[in-house]
Amino acid sequence: MYRVGIFVFHNVELLDFAGPFEVFSVTSELNDFKLFQVFTISNDGEPVTSVNGLKTIPDYSFNSHPVIDILIIPGGVGTKSEMEKGDVLEWLMNSEKQAKMIISVCSGARLLGKIGLLDGKECTTHHEVMEHLKVIAPKAIINPDVKFVDNGKILTSAGISAGIDLSLYVVEKLYGAEIANKTKCYMEYGDWTSVL
Repeated sequence: MYRVGIFVFHNVELLDFAGPFEVFSVTSELNDFKLFQVFTISNDGEPVTSVNGLKTIPDYSFNSHPVIDILIIPGGVGTKSEMEKGDVLEWLMNSEKQAKMIISVCSGARLLGKIGLLDGKECTTHHEVMEHLKVIAPKAIINPDVKFVDNGKILTSAGISAGIDLSLYVVEKLYGAEIANKTKCYMEYGDWTSVL
């Protein structure tokens, strides 16, 4: 079982974290809850408010969460302030050392860029964030023409809904096309076809 930790913060983009949360949770549910354990984490464990006002109560704080196998860093305008917080950057660097996979969605790439994880790597982000990412991570190789990029341990996706595409890709990478297609079908996402 992979433990999927999703970082949430004030002014996070809702679908950036809710989309991957749905993919990994549904995949586990459809397979007797054996494949993924999914949870949310904020700095202090206190509720956070997304860009459009939805409040979320995280499962854990930086000091209380389980070991993370797959770390998801969503985007949103809040990434601008999060990338200036020393405790957030330190937690991300420590988490990166332990995790098997780090996934950024949308402008979550700002945080990866800030701590140097995109240096020399191909990556992508929301189309409106690409110029800012060039400033934050001048050594990154930014590809504006893809939905997501897989560098092995570091994976990045383009804007908002692309986090669902990348999450489904990760499910397939870890467990195969049959498991991923079952999730797509349940979610009626993309090029799904009925299994009936």
